Amino acid sequence: MQKIHQIAIVAGSFHRKHVETMMESAVTTAKEHNIVVREQVWVSGSMEKPLALKSLLQKPTISGAIALGIIENGQTAHGRVMAEAVFKTILDLQLEMMKPIGVGILGPEINKEQIQERLVPHAQNAVLAVLSVLENVAEFR
Repeated sequence: MQKIHQIAIVAGSFHRKHVETMMESAVTTAKEHNIVVREQVWVSGSMEKPLALKSLLQKPTISGAIALGIIENGQTAHGRVMAEAVFKTILDLQLEMMKPIGVGILGPEINKEQIQERLVPHAQNAVLAVLSVLENVAEFR
């Protein structure tokens, strides 16, 4: 019998219209692979994602999580610096919680013209990354 995995999705609302497309794609991909999306949480932006992810991953029913959002190219290095901090924190969080987190965050330094074509594939791949770890976790132990 196949185990049913339950995940949470944390999405940044800064580019809400685009991220809603990502959310829909992630939910659809999860359903197609028999993954239950137990929680969908919207936060302001990428800096708030790690705290929300940790809170959700502490729940015993949540097997993994997805982080969705966009860090657009700006006029300063702010986006790149922020992305490096967020991505590092998410990686550390995976190791601390021993639960996978699929990163579907576009950027940093993505241009407006590059966003649309990447929304669906990045969201799908974030779900598939989590699924891959969940299905193979027995091999890691």
